Amino acid sequence: MALPRNAGTVAVLGTAQTLAWASTYYLPAMLAAPMARELGVGTPTVFAAFSVALGVSALVGPWAGRAIDRHGGRPVLMGTSLLFALGLAALGTSQGVWSLFAAWALIGLAMGSGLYEAAFSALVRLYGHGSRSAITGITLIAGFASTVGWPLSSLLEAQVGWRGACFAWAGLHLVLGLPLNAALPRLAALAPPDPAHPAHGLDADREPPPAVRPRLTAALLAFVFAATWFISTAMAAHLPSLLQASGASLAVAVGVGALIGPAQVAGRLLEFSFLRHVHPLLSARLAAVGHPAGVAALLIAGPVAAPLFAVLHGAGNGILTIAKGTLPLVLFGPQGYGQRQGWLMLPARLAQAMAPFLFGLALVQWGSGALWLSAGLGVSALLALMALPRVRTGEGKQPPT
Repeated sequence: MALPRNAGTVAVLGTAQTLAWASTYYLPAMLAAPMARELGVGTPTVFAAFSVALGVSALVGPWAGRAIDRHGGRPVLMGTSLLFALGLAALGTSQGVWSLFAAWALIGLAMGSGLYEAAFSALVRLYGHGSRSAITGITLIAGFASTVGWPLSSLLEAQVGWRGACFAWAGLHLVLGLPLNAALPRLAALAPPDPAHPAHGLDADREPPPAVRPRLTAALLAFVFAATWFISTAMAAHLPSLLQASGASLAVAVGVGALIGPAQVAGRLLEFSFLRHVHPLLSARLAAVGHPAGVAALLIAGPVAAPLFAVLHGAGNGILTIAKGTLPLVLFGPQGYGQRQGWLMLPARLAQAMAPFLFGLALVQWGSGALWLSAGLGVSALLALMALPRVRTGEGKQPPT
């Protein structure tokens, strides 16, 4: 498995992304309960504020992407390091419901301009069509964000309280995240395109691949991203309860849930080593089978198939995270990638914000039958991927990076 030529950029951006995800997306799981106790609100109120952050991030995404298209990822991501620090510091000083929601809204601004979509856009702005391996690389590194974030948040909360934990994460964005993002290549410092590797660098005159019926293609992609992010977020929020409703014990449900993370990393390793030699649309279609196939096994065989369900869901979800970055690139090209990515992911961010609540209602109403909802969405996403056209021969090939 060869490292990409831009391995230094991948390592820097992947580490910064690990910090960004660990200190925001994975923060409420450890700190929501102590926050709620001290602020005198219910734990669902804290998660509602987090949902507001996800909604804000969806709205800011297209504008952040446009800024990256114009100025590159370095200045935008440096700015979001400051926003992350400011938002987390505000969260640490919140005294009630209004300040809690305001702090999470500020964090949402940073999330919309500083998580995966912004990182993917930064890579495409730097490396154009040759970004596939780099996108995979940063998701491999940042795939350990929960592994880092949950224990560290828990440790900090035990030692210095939840406010101290927020301040510590804010400080890490200043002393670690900001220098890492500042170390990204400047656009003006990029070497001229190498004729032997024409995908290196963004050719400003290159037309994007001629997508067939581009509006329909964009609509299908947006639906795929929304459906798969709904599934991913619903499983992250409710998997233990879902498995218990399927007949598994609490211990089994927790143990099976622990398989999701390693399965996601395994899926990304598969993409990095083998699937990168095939068209991204094919790897996305294969990955989309994962969740519905796992649901079928669980519904047919019961709790004994729970580990298989976790592995299939996790591996598929890991590859689909990469597809969110690579499919818009190969179907539309690098020109205007950031802004387009922001609009394509807007429905996905909104679906992500609603998923815990809506799937929770389905779980209360139908028990394990809620799996039919997630499986149906998964099949719908697969059908939408099947309806997407491949770019013409040669346009989707990825040169080595």
